[in-house]
Amino acid sequence: MMSRLVEPLALGRVVGEVVDNFTPVVKMDVMYNSKNHVLNGHEIMPFLTTARPRVEIGGEDMRAAYTLIMTDPDAPGPSEPYLREHLHWIVTDIPGTTDVSFGREIVSYETPKPVIGIHRYVFLLFKQKTRMTVRPPGSRDYFNTRNFSEENDLGLPVAAVYFNAQRETAARRK
Repeated sequence: MMSRLVEPLALGRVVGEVVDNFTPVVKMDVMYNSKNHVLNGHEIMPFLTTARPRVEIGGEDMRAAYTLIMTDPDAPGPSEPYLREHLHWIVTDIPGTTDVSFGREIVSYETPKPVIGIHRYVFLLFKQKTRMTVRPPGSRDYFNTRNFSEENDLGLPVAAVYFNAQRETAARRK
């Protein structure tokens, strides 16, 4: 059943451009303002994403620890994403069966502000092998999820979801 969850990630080129193919094994629910669930490929207006989302982590084990990464692989624009990836958020040591507020924020949440084109904002959840010190990257630009995962021995993600957003114009806000 979980393998069907990877298909939209592959269609949206999250699998391939951001992470390698993986099998989702943990339930992750991402929600802005208690009513805007993040669903793969759905659009969320940037004005709805100014506050950090609530991220609930499933899993079977409270002793397990997870790292959440939020990244934009389309910065500054999808046709020429030369800043790929732009890092928006990292939270580590999130206990299983809880939510992100129980973790340790090592890179503060940055609101999506797409300027050119439609951007993908990707939430990736990794199961940590141990409680560990994950070092924040030196820069938000040129972030690389695969390299970060390798440097911190995180392996492949155990869950992922992404939404699309584009610059708001006065006409689109209505």
